[in-house]
Amino acid sequence: MGVKIALLTDCYPPRLGGIEVQVRDLAHRLAESGHQVEVFTATIGADDARGGLIETSDGVTVHRMGILLPGRLPVNPLAAGEVRRRLAAGRFDVAHVHMGIISPFTVDCTHVALQVGLPVAMTWHCMLGPGEPLFHLTQVARIWAKRGVTMSAVSATAAVPVQRVIGAAGRVAVVPNGIDLARWWTPDTAEHPAMPAPSDGDLRVVTAMRLAMRKRPFAVLDVMAKVRRRMPDAPVRLTILGDGRLRPAVEQAIRRRDMQSWVDLPGRVDRQTLLQRYAESHLYLSPAKLESFGIAALEARCVGLPVVGLRSSGASDFITDGVNGYLAQDDEGMAARVAELLGDHEARERMFRYNLSVPPAQDWAQVVATTIGEYRRAAAARGRRIPGDPLNGVAHPPGPHSATYRRRASREERSRVLPTRR
Repeated sequence: MGVKIALLTDCYPPRLGGIEVQVRDLAHRLAESGHQVEVFTATIGADDARGGLIETSDGVTVHRMGILLPGRLPVNPLAAGEVRRRLAAGRFDVAHVHMGIISPFTVDCTHVALQVGLPVAMTWHCMLGPGEPLFHLTQVARIWAKRGVTMSAVSATAAVPVQRVIGAAGRVAVVPNGIDLARWWTPDTAEHPAMPAPSDGDLRVVTAMRLAMRKRPFAVLDVMAKVRRRMPDAPVRLTILGDGRLRPAVEQAIRRRDMQSWVDLPGRVDRQTLLQRYAESHLYLSPAKLESFGIAALEARCVGLPVVGLRSSGASDFITDGVNGYLAQDDEGMAARVAELLGDHEARERMFRYNLSVPPAQDWAQVVATTIGEYRRAAAARGRRIPGDPLNGVAHPPGPHSATYRRRASREERSRVLPTRR
């Protein structure tokens, strides 16, 4: 018997971003697993669908609760009453709230879900960063936890500040973002070639990001300039995949620093082109400091690329320093590690082979199971059990270091997407 779930989120497609895509994919994966899923969002639909309009796509019902605002902002301070009515009438088993650093709609929805008596699971998709003092001051997250809202975050790194905020009022679990290994992971097989030296002699670094300040595109240029100074005779190239409002400023910075001959900025590309770019590269650079997870870095890791990022980011959940990439303390450390890897073909080959031999733990089947575990925990906090749950009490979802969470996926269940070559 499936669980009837209300997913509550400010952001949802057609907006593009980490929360939007992950919540949509979670909704569809839960529906495919036999659960009933309805999404409540303040995001306006593709045809200006808003004001409570209901859409259905692949078994998922979407309540478009937004209003038309400048910039199509996903905000509606007037939605709480209608959301309350629909949650009360919908006979839901659990509400799953998806929080960003600024989430006015889901904050209202959390209060509404508690008022109608629903178990509430809350997943934080953000690093609290400079906003953490505000949560300490308002105590809102701690109050929620005391009222039975179970907390999780998308990585162990993102969970730490949330745990500080709620203190002893609850335990913050890890419910990671998911990835479709059948589409991304390229398993190591006898047919898969070893990573050869580049035929044209270039050493290629790639990154994929939204061109926004939080993603730090200018830091990428700074880091790679330092790499070039460390390797003055090496033909180092950089490709930045993605688009965003900062694109004109990034283009100007590339011209001002005279980087046009070795920096490529092709914009947003489709998945096949993305895979091809990864296949032509030697390592992936993940520069964001406040990256709660890092799905683009995980995708690059799935096709074999060693990843160089910051220890403070969520990439530390799937990158082990010195094993399948490097985690640095700062930008200077990233530059040193990138230069080290570009100059060491054997180390890149070893990391490449590890990434193709050991699948990451964040496959969707495991993420769905972990999510259902959180629903059990939320129900138990309100003295309930979810439908079909044979357990009496809290079923703690596996943590990031448990055997279940770290299990290897079956190679027979994975399909190769594109041979990763060097």
